[in-house]
Amino acid sequence: MANSRQATKRARQNLTKAENNNVQVTKMRTAIKKVHVAVETGEGDKDALFREAMKQIDRSATKGLIHNNKANRDKAKLAKLVQA
Repeated sequence: MANSRQATKRARQNLTKAENNNVQVTKMRTAIKKVHVAVETGEGDKDALFREAMKQIDRSATKGLIHNNKANRDKAKLAKLVQA
């Protein structure tokens, strides 16, 4: 339990930031899954979904939610999948 006003405020802020981070990571994962589904089923515009997934991955990496190397690795995998 926080003992000072500052610690209480930091605890509140940490909860809010963690919530926002989880939302962003979830958006990224969902975008990646949508690309996989579009490629497997052949339905939907896989190029548009691919671009959206790239945006979400880059945004997550910029915010420090995932490592830059993981972002690059995920983008390379998706690009290879879409081109195949």
